[in-house]
Amino acid sequence: MKSLTTSQILNSEFKVNENSPVLKPFDGTFVVADPSLLTPDESHDNKWHMFLHTTIGVYHLVSDDGVHFQKVKRILKNAMRPNINRIGDTYYLFYEKTLSLFMNALNVVNAVKWKSDIYVTKSKDLINWSEPTLALGNTKDYEISERGTALSNPFLLQEKDINRLYYSCGMTYIDDCKFCEPTHISYAESKDITDGYVSVETPIISPDKNNQYLNLCSGCLKVYKLSDGYIGIQNGIYEIDGKSHSAIFLMTSPDGLEFKFEKMLVEPQVVHGKNWMKQFVYASHLVKCGDTLRLYFNARNMANPIFGRECIGFAEAKIPNDKQV
Repeated sequence: MKSLTTSQILNSEFKVNENSPVLKPFDGTFVVADPSLLTPDESHDNKWHMFLHTTIGVYHLVSDDGVHFQKVKRILKNAMRPNINRIGDTYYLFYEKTLSLFMNALNVVNAVKWKSDIYVTKSKDLINWSEPTLALGNTKDYEISERGTALSNPFLLQEKDINRLYYSCGMTYIDDCKFCEPTHISYAESKDITDGYVSVETPIISPDKNNQYLNLCSGCLKVYKLSDGYIGIQNGIYEIDGKSHSAIFLMTSPDGLEFKFEKMLVEPQVVHGKNWMKQFVYASHLVKCGDTLRLYFNARNMANPIFGRECIGFAEAKIPNDKQV
């Protein structure tokens, strides 16, 4: 991504791939969500690797083409929202560690407080993983809400000799969904990849009643360094006429800390005759594959907590060359 310019990203037109959704709920769950990927040039075996979560933990899947995935195994329980990184010859998987499935269910009915922190595990081969350790725990009041304390959606960006971990925090109850979404977005920094992270004093993004795409809460943020600046890809949670929605939009930044809205990337819609992303388009991961960008994301067809289903698909765009922009 560092070889691309801001204008190339701004002029890339994303379209939802006709094969989407590429993954539907499995193992008796109703959700596959928060995809994080390694492209063939990032992996030791020249394959696509996807990490995602269901209601019963984080899974690892593999693919030859980034479209047809086979499940490898569940690698973590009581875990959500993974973020995979390859640094040198080591893979680092950050994720949100939660209480048990039973305790999480009790939180939905507001019977217990939610508690989650960000943990990390390491691997050399994507098969054998180290014992997870705490990367970032609660230290700030803005991470606490009436329903509990949540740190989620980790996303690592290395900045010279500093590791910057973007994350979501807080909990906003979404009435028509009957579950919570992250309230704020913040970041923490450390010279060590796996621990020692210190969070900033105030969030960098918070809900804004005057912002049509952030009038409920902040969702999550993924930040990428380009040759001439940074981009942020965020899914905000917003309300229109009493119904909640989520959409993915693009922002630019000179420093990776202050962001300016640029354009919508993927909105809720019925596409290719399928309604899998009719009401919500959620967390995403942008990857580069040759001269194409792929934006993987999960989406939900409806707010209803019983009939709603979350699937994973992707939108793609041809990268314009500098002479075209």
